[in-house]
Amino acid sequence: MAKLTLGPIAYHWTAERRRDFYARIADEAPVDEVYLGEVICSKRAPFQEVELPTIIERLERAGKRVVLSSLSEVMLKRERKATEDLATLGSHEIEINNAAGLYTRGKRPHRIGPFMNAYNEATIRWMADQGATHVALPTELPAPAIATATRAARDLGLGVEVQVFGRASLAVSARCYHARAHGRTKDNCQFICEDDADGMPLTTSDDQPILRVNGIQTQSESYIDLMPEVTRLVGDGVTHLRLMPQAVDMVAVAQVYRRALDGSIDLSEAEAVLCQICGGTPFSNGFFYGEAGYRRIAVANPA
Repeated sequence: MAKLTLGPIAYHWTAERRRDFYARIADEAPVDEVYLGEVICSKRAPFQEVELPTIIERLERAGKRVVLSSLSEVMLKRERKATEDLATLGSHEIEINNAAGLYTRGKRPHRIGPFMNAYNEATIRWMADQGATHVALPTELPAPAIATATRAARDLGLGVEVQVFGRASLAVSARCYHARAHGRTKDNCQFICEDDADGMPLTTSDDQPILRVNGIQTQSESYIDLMPEVTRLVGDGVTHLRLMPQAVDMVAVAQVYRRALDGSIDLSEAEAVLCQICGGTPFSNGFFYGEAGYRRIAVANPA
């Protein structure tokens, strides 16, 4: 049975919101593993670090496995130092999201995060040689590439993770458009991103929603939803299915995905429940079918 995981929070939520969120995840969400840590902006990290030991203890007491994730972009001296400090930890599993983390981690066991672009068998083999025990595949891989990468990883003894819910991460930048959009600089952003708990909406010139901005990160407007494809993913050997935290009831999201995995709810019914949970946010699965990522392909075959 594939494990259900919860990725790291990408947004700058308040300390109270974050604390309450993980309390509910610990007590109510049927997830097996939880990723913690700041992956987008190093300026946000101090807000998390104060609460991190308490959150870890709460999650582990509830039977969740905790994995610590590194920054996706490392440019400054403080970011290199933070990445090095995390990479040398021995208390928890580490998910590496940047080549700087690979360098400092050496060949000690670690997980590869979705920002590391494990697109093919040769790359995955090289990562395994460097100590990788697990790889999270990029969200833009189509189904045949996922199956090929999964076979290669499983032959090497690696776990394989695919994001099945939440906004797709499309890019990270050296600049912070979130700050710039409000007339601020990256160094003097005043944490304006805290105002957008599910990312800042961007629209086209004719007012159609198209993307979300989260600090230095560009995300899809739609939530990836691979509920109809989970049977195929598990059949292809994927071992972990990742839910990315969004500003919706993530406990309810985890519960419906768990029921779908357990076979206790019909997939079409599960999809309907998920739509209710997420309100008017559109769903997408275009990448999975080799189409434009924002598209919703209605020909999914769960068999």
